[in-house]
Amino acid sequence: MNQPAHTHGGPPGGQQFPEPTVKLTEGWHSLHMYYRVDQAALNAVHEHHRAEGREQLAQILNPERDGAPERIQTFVASGSKADFGLMAMDPDPLKLDAICNEIRSSRLGPALIPSYSFVSITEVSEYVPTVEQYAERLRLEGTEPGSPAFEAKLNAYSQRLPMMNKQRMYPDFPNFPVHCFYPMNKSRHPHANWYTLPFSKRVELMAEHATSGIKFAGRVSQLITASTGFDDWEWGVTLWGRAPEHIKEIVYTMRFDRASAIYAEFGPFYISYVMAPNDAISHVRL
Repeated sequence: MNQPAHTHGGPPGGQQFPEPTVKLTEGWHSLHMYYRVDQAALNAVHEHHRAEGREQLAQILNPERDGAPERIQTFVASGSKADFGLMAMDPDPLKLDAICNEIRSSRLGPALIPSYSFVSITEVSEYVPTVEQYAERLRLEGTEPGSPAFEAKLNAYSQRLPMMNKQRMYPDFPNFPVHCFYPMNKSRHPHANWYTLPFSKRVELMAEHATSGIKFAGRVSQLITASTGFDDWEWGVTLWGRAPEHIKEIVYTMRFDRASAIYAEFGPFYISYVMAPNDAISHVRL
């Protein structure tokens, strides 16, 4: 009878692994949750209990409370897909899951129906150039190595890169009022399969894509989280806009990049407006 190549008695070859944990060794877990209000269920809640439920919900969503995740933001959703939502991030995924359970078990829980969720983690994309790769890009663009322009650009990038990567892994939420979320994949179509392209080609296409996005600095802030193995899509895209029209402009503009026009597949879009918990609760008439 065939025997398994490895049993649970210990790691193969005497390898030493860190202790098992649900926490990330680097970066944060991310959770987007959207809720719909069941008006009939809400009407059935006694007014005294509704007031208690509003206080409970505001406390659950309060980013300053004891035990709050590292980041949590509340917003009201436009359209019929959802009434309100939240985005939360923390090293511990169970702390994010606890928020959902606290909402479900609150006085208003029976009236708050989850309508969409997205689970992901932060990452530094493999397409973010290292300092050495950036130097090579400058050379290919015609900036002479050793020249003052080359050294100035390389030095600026080397100083900027650690801060950019920290923001990707441990992001601060910008103080912008418009929140947009959508999931996406890279295409596996037989005639447009991203995963059969050589790495150098994918880097070229993503560099073009990034150049389009940089033009919106100060108007739109973007966070890409990875969801391969965590959800039905490969990435989640969160955009914060200084004004609503900036969201439309950046999505429209970047769709003309080859990485998007040929190789991107998009899921549903959720457009929302950031509010403090009490304001969101009032807005959706809880």
